[in-house]
Amino acid sequence: MAGKKSNRKSNRKKLDLRVVILAGGSGTRFWPLSRQQNPKQYLKIISEKSLIEETVSRLKGLVPPSRIYTIAVAEQTRILKRLLPRLPDNNFLLEPEARNTAPSLVLTTASLYLKNPEAVVIALPADHFIKDVDEFRRKLILAAEAAYRFKKIVMFGIPPVSPATGYGYIHVSRNQRQEINGEKFYQVRGFREKPDLPTALEFMQSGEYYWNSGIFLWRADTFAENLRDYAPEMFSAWIKLLPALRRNDRQEIRRVFMEIPALSIDYALIEKIYGSLMSPGDFGWSDLGSWSALYDYLPEDEDCNVSRGRLLPLEARNCLVFNPGRLTALIGVENLIVVNAGDALLICRKDQDQKVRELVEKLKKDGPEYL
Repeated sequence: MAGKKSNRKSNRKKLDLRVVILAGGSGTRFWPLSRQQNPKQYLKIISEKSLIEETVSRLKGLVPPSRIYTIAVAEQTRILKRLLPRLPDNNFLLEPEARNTAPSLVLTTASLYLKNPEAVVIALPADHFIKDVDEFRRKLILAAEAAYRFKKIVMFGIPPVSPATGYGYIHVSRNQRQEINGEKFYQVRGFREKPDLPTALEFMQSGEYYWNSGIFLWRADTFAENLRDYAPEMFSAWIKLLPALRRNDRQEIRRVFMEIPALSIDYALIEKIYGSLMSPGDFGWSDLGSWSALYDYLPEDEDCNVSRGRLLPLEARNCLVFNPGRLTALIGVENLIVVNAGDALLICRKDQDQKVRELVEKLKKDGPEYL
């Protein structure tokens, strides 16, 4: 028994963890605060730190700055270097063009493969919120060990707390699983995209479906093998990228990068793989996918109003106000979202905030200077 414990410790010491933070994207659902030049992940929405600073802070003591990488286009990388001064310059990886997460993760994983084919890559979105950081870190280490030991892609599935229709779902087999130190990793059976309400209710009741968090872990060599077996078009690009990266041939890197389908890594690869593993991510996760999501994370008054900035409500209930450094007075209104970005003001019903994305599409024609 003592020998087995020693082996586990030895395996952990050998883990070469490399975190890739997907730092691009436009965050359109957080307009008017989120703009093309300063999107959601770079904003101080929950605290006095930007969301990407919070993401990096959660890794403190777990992964050194020398093993944390970001991937974004050049314009956003300039912001990243200002926000994350402790990361080495070479760790700010450039994507030649914003083309969704599949091209970005093929490029970054290929870069890390050249450093160590057995490195465990942890792919994290830049703009999510985690309430229980200690539990997140504990589970992240175990998930990294599972990715290394079992040579599988590992993902976090969020136990659903409501029959949400805006998330993709991971379907798992609770009878087929692996364990590390008592932590269960269930075999993934499939994926279901954004179900209707009756189907989402069935998913919740079954206990076999989890929200897809978009957090993935894999060994670099495992990722390459999965590309070969399940996404040959991307594997062809991978083969071309390796020598181009060795030579630091930026022109060739860009050319090959543009060959990779502009899809999410979920569609392009993850959902095609048989036998991936999922760990329940019960650590207080939110993707902060809309303004109304802040209701769960900002202080609430006796009338269920939440705010950043001083709020003076009079017979006002269930309102969210984002107006830092200013006073907002509300009289006799309910279920409103009010966001002041200085040059633009958003006022909408709480149950209509998903339409902010539609508004941004309209602005492309009628008010591009506000994007």
